[in-house]
Amino acid sequence: MGQAMLALRYAVYDTAAGDVTLIAAKKSLRALLFGARDPSGAANEENTVLYDAIVQLNQFFFGQRRSFDVPLAPFGGEKEQRVYAEVQKIPYGETRTYKEIAKSAGLKDGKEVEKILALNPLPFFIPCHRVIKDEKDLGSYVGGDHLKEKLIQMEQSKTRKMYRPGHYLDPRT
Repeated sequence: MGQAMLALRYAVYDTAAGDVTLIAAKKSLRALLFGARDPSGAANEENTVLYDAIVQLNQFFFGQRRSFDVPLAPFGGEKEQRVYAEVQKIPYGETRTYKEIAKSAGLKDGKEVEKILALNPLPFFIPCHRVIKDEKDLGSYVGGDHLKEKLIQMEQSKTRKMYRPGHYLDPRT
């Protein structure tokens, strides 16, 4: 495991949703953490995967991108991978319930999906903000409930952007 960790690279970026720490292997994005972090065992150096991920993330926030094409390799077991795959199928601007994702991923109930998505290693890229409890309750989000609400509003608005160049809005307001 030591050699595998040494192959990881990370970089901290200031995004429209605040600081994020992106972690990548040589050819795939592994994790996105909210806030500036110093992940143990990873080298603080950019690579092309990290660069592409931040460019695409900024395009997403400015309404120029609806999906990502950065290669992903999220941490997680077989059950988690099934849930992540189903969540990635949700079209931009649409939502699904935890129960619907559970059914399509072959899991017993929505609570199991909710627990898995609470630990989603790649928020935004695996768009768990599009998974809700029901029409009256959005459910929780790894980046905070208010950010989840803002992301859903952004995707469903006519302008489809949360931020505009040169004008960063605090996602908590």
